[in-house]
Amino acid sequence: MDLLHHTVIYEVDFPSVACQKATLVKRTEELSALVEDTGAEGLGVTTAFSGKDYRLLGVDLSELPKLRVALDEAGLDSEIPTLFIAEVVLTYMENSRSDALIQWAAEHFSHACFLLYEQMHPEDPFGRVMQQHFSQLNSALRSLSQYPDCEAQQKRFFEKGWTECSVMDMNEFFTCCIPEDEQQRVQALEPFDEYEEWHLKCSHYFVLTASKGMEPSWTPLLSSVAVPPHHGPIRLAGSVTALACAAQSEVPGLRRYGHHSALIKPNVILTTGGFGEENGHHCRMRSFHVLMKYAGSWQTRCVKKENPDKRWDERLYHTVSCLSDSLALVVGGRTSPSNAALGMLWLRFPKTCNDSDPSNVTVEPVSLQPAAEPAALRWRHSTTEVIFKGEKYLFIYGGRSAVQPVLGDWYFLHIPEISFATIPVEGPIPEGRHSHSACGWKGGVLIAGGLGAAEQPLCSVFLLRETEHGFRWQIVETHPPLIPRYSHTAHVHDGKLVLVGGVWFHPLGVPGITVIDLRTGLCLDYAINAEHLEWPLMLHNHSSVFLPDEKELLLIGGGGNCFSFGTHLNPNPISLNLSSILTSH
Repeated sequence: MDLLHHTVIYEVDFPSVACQKATLVKRTEELSALVEDTGAEGLGVTTAFSGKDYRLLGVDLSELPKLRVALDEAGLDSEIPTLFIAEVVLTYMENSRSDALIQWAAEHFSHACFLLYEQMHPEDPFGRVMQQHFSQLNSALRSLSQYPDCEAQQKRFFEKGWTECSVMDMNEFFTCCIPEDEQQRVQALEPFDEYEEWHLKCSHYFVLTASKGMEPSWTPLLSSVAVPPHHGPIRLAGSVTALACAAQSEVPGLRRYGHHSALIKPNVILTTGGFGEENGHHCRMRSFHVLMKYAGSWQTRCVKKENPDKRWDERLYHTVSCLSDSLALVVGGRTSPSNAALGMLWLRFPKTCNDSDPSNVTVEPVSLQPAAEPAALRWRHSTTEVIFKGEKYLFIYGGRSAVQPVLGDWYFLHIPEISFATIPVEGPIPEGRHSHSACGWKGGVLIAGGLGAAEQPLCSVFLLRETEHGFRWQIVETHPPLIPRYSHTAHVHDGKLVLVGGVWFHPLGVPGITVIDLRTGLCLDYAINAEHLEWPLMLHNHSSVFLPDEKELLLIGGGGNCFSFGTHLNPNPISLNLSSILTSH
C-alpha cells in the first residue's frame, strides 16, 4: 500500500531463526520482490538479510551491547523518528535485561515511540492456566511477577525515561480503538459463541504505547469512546471459603460447562448437557449425572436412562425447569452456533426413585410436540416460573439464536399443558441480552446482568412483577452500581439477590459473590477464597444450586477453553456456606 515509503524496517530475531527467515525470503519470489532483495550479503556480520527498506538482524535482544553494534552496522540512525514494536517478546527475557533495553531505547534515540503487547494478570484462574502452559513449554513469562498489570507496566516505562505512556487491556482496546463498522464486520465473519473465552483472553493481554521527543506527542490509545465508570477499586465486604464437596470419582461427569443443573428432589441435583469430559475425551455430553447427598456427603453418579433408545441430543446452554417431583421441561439450547432448532423435551423421573440410593436414579427424555417451538429456538436464555392470577407460567426471556446475536423478547407458557399465553407487560423494556441470570421472586422474576447487543456486559437489574392486568418491568436501583457482568448464576433468599461468578471487564480480580438487598438496593461484593483448592476455580459457564435451609451454595462445573493455553474444567463440585453473608442485620 506504500504507506511506509520513507521507512526502513529492522527486524531482530535469534540468529538461527533469522537465517531461516532470510533463506525463505530469498527462495520466495514474492517476498524477494516485496523487500527488493539486492542480492548483497548485507551490512555487518549479524545482518542475515538486507533489502532496500528491510534489514533482518540475527542477534539476541537480551544481549544489549551486541544489539547496539548490530543496529549501528546495519545503518540505523538514532536521530530520526523510530518506532519499536515488541509483540510478546520482552516477557521471555530476564526483567533486568528487558528493563535495560527499554531504558536504552529511551536514552539512545532522540525521537522514539514504543509499542508493547504482552500478557498480564498472572494470579487469577485464567492467568494460572496461562502461566502453567508457558512453564510446560519451558518458556516462562518472566515479566509477570514484577509487572503483573497495566499500572505496573506504565510505571515501568516512565521510570525508564519515556515521557508519554498509555496502556489498556485488549477488551478496552477492541471497544474503544477499533471502529464500530470493523467490530461488526469481525463479529459477522462466522458463527461465534465463545464470548467468555474471548473476553478473558483479552483481559489478560495489554497494549502499551510510549514516546519521547515526538512533536506533536504520540498518543494513539486516546479513545473517543467513553470508558465505562466501573474501573475503580472494588470494596470487598468480606470473603467466602470454597470447599470441594464431592471426591473426584471414577465418573468425571461434572467436569463440563454450558450445562444446566436442577434440584429435582431433596438433596438430588440433576445435571444435563454441556461440553465436557466423557470417556477420556472432550465432547458434548451425552450422559446425565446426579449429585446426591448420601450418608452425609455429596456423591456423583451417572444416571441410568429409563429407555436407552431415547437419546439425548447433546445440547448446550439450555434451561431445565422442574414442574413436579417427576417431571422437568428442557427449553432451547444448541449443538453448534448454527444449529439451535432443538425444541423442547420432557425429562421424566419416577416418583418411586429411592432417594437413599444414588445408583437408583433414572431419567427418560421425551420429545415434546412442536406447539411451543418458536420460544425454544434460542440458547443462553432464561426460563423462570412466574404466577399470574394464581396460575403458573414459565417465562422465557432473552438469549440468542442462529439468526439474532441478542434477543430481547419473551414468552409465557402456561403450566402444565405448555401452551402459549398472551399476558400484557408494561414498563421500561430491558435491552436485549443473553447469558444473564433470572430468579423467581414474589411470583415475578428478577433479571440481572448479561451480555448486550454491543457485546458489552450489562449492569442493569430488572424486576418483572405482577399487576392487576398483567406484569410490569421495574428497574431495581443498586448502590454502589452493580459491576457489569455476564455468564453468572443467581439465587434469591430472604429478600436478597445473590449473584455468583461470571465474567466482567473490571481489571481488579474476578467476580465472586455479590449480594443485592432488594429492599434497600445496597450492593455488596464478596471474594471467594479458593486457597483450599488445588486447582484454579473458574466461575463462568457453571451452574449453581442453593439449599436455603443450610444456606449452602453448590457450584457445579464451569471453565472452558483458555485461548491457546488448553482447556480447564473445574474437576469437583464446590460448596460455599453463605450463612455469614445472608444473615439479616
